Amino acid sequence: MHPFRQFIQRYIPLSDADWNTIEACISRREIAKESILLEEGKTCKHLYFLETGLLRFFVWKDGNDITKYFTDVPYVFTSQKSFAKQTPAQENIETLEDSIIWQMSYEDAQRLLTLNSWSTFIRLLVQEVQTYTEEILEALQTETAENRYRMMLHADADLLQRVPLKHLASYLGIAPQSLSRIRKNIRKS
Repeated sequence: MHPFRQFIQRYIPLSDADWNTIEACISRREIAKESILLEEGKTCKHLYFLETGLLRFFVWKDGNDITKYFTDVPYVFTSQKSFAKQTPAQENIETLEDSIIWQMSYEDAQRLLTLNSWSTFIRLLVQEVQTYTEEILEALQTETAENRYRMMLHADADLLQRVPLKHLASYLGIAPQSLSRIRKNIRKS
């Protein structure tokens, strides 16, 4: 079974007819590690499904790149504001590993909203992303960097092994040296 279909069916049942309509709208891309999939200032024209690999969303501020979040497999992603409004992106999307993605154009994604299964899938996915975003914001406002790192370690230790230390530190809002101290303290305890 196609990995994108498997992913969709985690949220909703999907008929063969609906899948065939969706499948006709996606194309496969292989992207090398450390490639920029979307550059700040360019409009995001695609909705993507990440089959293999790892992504980082980041912004530039005062000459430094600040990691917003990571996307691991399997997941659907896009630059949400840029894609939804078809305006220039305020973020960059970079591959941290060689990646296989499936992409769908903005026009096809909009046209597919006439399918009940697709519109339900998108609604559930948006709700999930919104909940996740609220959890991240709450943690940023109420937890120390060390506690946020511990939460990540508990939730997905494998991810922490795959992300370069400088990007992880940036995501936590601390210097790489501070993250090294946190990791050392955790290993001791």
